[in-house]
Amino acid sequence: MKRLMLYLLFIAINGPLPGQAEKKIVILHTNDLHSRLNGFTPEAEYTPSVTGDDKTRGGFARIAAIFRSERESNAGTILTVDAGDFLMGTLFHSMELKTGFQLRLMEQMGYDVICLGNHEFDFGPVKTAGIIKASLSMGDIPPLLLSNAVLSAEDNGDDELEKLYDSEAILRKLVLTRDGLKIGFFSLLGKDAVEVAPLAFPVTFEKQIAFARRMVRELEREDCDLIICVSHSGVSRDKKGRWTGEDVKLAKKVRGIDVIISGHSHSMLTEPEIVKGVPVIQTGEYGQNVGRLELVWKNGKVSVNNYRLIPVDDRIAGESDVIEAIEAQQSLVTQEILVPLGISYSDQVAETDYLLECNEQGDFRSSNLGPMIADAIHSYINRHSSRGCDISMVAVGVIRDRMVPGIMTAPDVFRIMSLGSGDDEVPGYPLSRLYVTGRELKNILEILMIAHKSSPSNHCFYSGVKVKYDPERGLLRRINAIEIIDAEGESRAVSFSKDDNTLYSIAANSYMLEFIGIIKNMSLGLIKVVPKDESGNPVTDMKNAVIDMDEEQQGVQEGKEWLALLEYIRLMKDRDNDGIPDIDKKYSVSVRTFLEEKR
Repeated sequence: MKRLMLYLLFIAINGPLPGQAEKKIVILHTNDLHSRLNGFTPEAEYTPSVTGDDKTRGGFARIAAIFRSERESNAGTILTVDAGDFLMGTLFHSMELKTGFQLRLMEQMGYDVICLGNHEFDFGPVKTAGIIKASLSMGDIPPLLLSNAVLSAEDNGDDELEKLYDSEAILRKLVLTRDGLKIGFFSLLGKDAVEVAPLAFPVTFEKQIAFARRMVRELEREDCDLIICVSHSGVSRDKKGRWTGEDVKLAKKVRGIDVIISGHSHSMLTEPEIVKGVPVIQTGEYGQNVGRLELVWKNGKVSVNNYRLIPVDDRIAGESDVIEAIEAQQSLVTQEILVPLGISYSDQVAETDYLLECNEQGDFRSSNLGPMIADAIHSYINRHSSRGCDISMVAVGVIRDRMVPGIMTAPDVFRIMSLGSGDDEVPGYPLSRLYVTGRELKNILEILMIAHKSSPSNHCFYSGVKVKYDPERGLLRRINAIEIIDAEGESRAVSFSKDDNTLYSIAANSYMLEFIGIIKNMSLGLIKVVPKDESGNPVTDMKNAVIDMDEEQQGVQEGKEWLALLEYIRLMKDRDNDGIPDIDKKYSVSVRTFLEEKR
């Protein structure tokens, strides 16, 4: 009894023992920002320094203001985390290799840790390393996590990344000490994210579950009080509307993780998905929300006290220093990229009074934006290349934004088709052209008709072709007829005969045309397509298929998807006589397809 009384007296005077103290931890998190420095469409309306006058969402200046406000109004530990794909999506990302701007900006905003996603590898590991080195050469950046990457001992294509690991510019794990707590972080690049990052090679990635278990053991050996996995893997809804996917599986399979901050799938969770006591959280996309997870740590255990999404909207005045930094970078983008193309950043290129979208997570097959982009590519190539193209195509996975009612500028158009790069200084995938026989064309279209079943991003939109098919027939037997439609609306039938060697041209971005090379795998080996040039010779190097959009000039003048779309909408009629072209009403119809059922 005497010993108990002494113990209670000690507690009364000194408070609970350190291991028993209750502590609050607030985690502010983002994911899939995709370089949306100036908010989420339309950019011309974005006014971050003023409140109450625009409907745009997101913007780095507003996110920075939320971070500052939370730090000022909350006692205890505040952590700011991004779950990957912070780059790639606007004209700003095209300057990163030269300026290393965005990572330095995110340091200025107050990020504690950032993980690398699949889109950080869109230009390959050499350029990924180059962007990070450019950032470091000009200032400080947040700690970067890329935990489950495996570097090649034989291929030197990832040597520059290896040097960044050696210098600890990229980390496998991170331990922060805050308010007496040791907080351990590691990251994952998930299975689907790896599959859509082919240019990451020779970098490969360890499987999530086994790797995560090993990382948890390592962080536990370092006596971490809290273990956070920043997982660029994602979640999705099942047929019953329940959250599932790679990060839910991770929470089920791996013990010892306290929080999973998810990215990659652009999923907006308005409340945590609690899986075996582990909260899985994700904010959506493009910085439209900041997630706020409030945890309580007590007696060595962590529990969720509160969670909410903070809308990043016009009610928030952006941080002035972030606004100034972005405006300076915007001027550089204008001079380096747009002025040589005869464009200014704020040019009003078109307007629309209805929504055009291609929602990969929704009814993407009824998109009105996809068909318009396919038409734009078809028009652009046939206007500027003497050989033109018979068919143009575009996949759901490369359509990255929508057109909302209002006035569009060149940056708004670029965001729609923002992926990739070529061999010139203009951002975006170059447009390419390959030739196939009528029989090969039929087989390609047969496979692409069902490709969306494995992944929505595989669904394609077309221009210049009409297909008649019977949906009741089996694989490779559905299509009855194909017609090529020219600019005047005249049609010609395509022969499927093995003996007919007539060639038909297919145009798309260079990445998309590589898709033809995997048709054999998607058909389980039943068919093989040999891409050809106009003379019928097999094409093995896709660089030889890039279309020269100005044959008068020396060398190859690359065309880009976003420039095709920009030209197409600028040529539309100005229906209301305000000096700005209006998007054609024919695209207001939500379903317009190249397919025509014929039983």
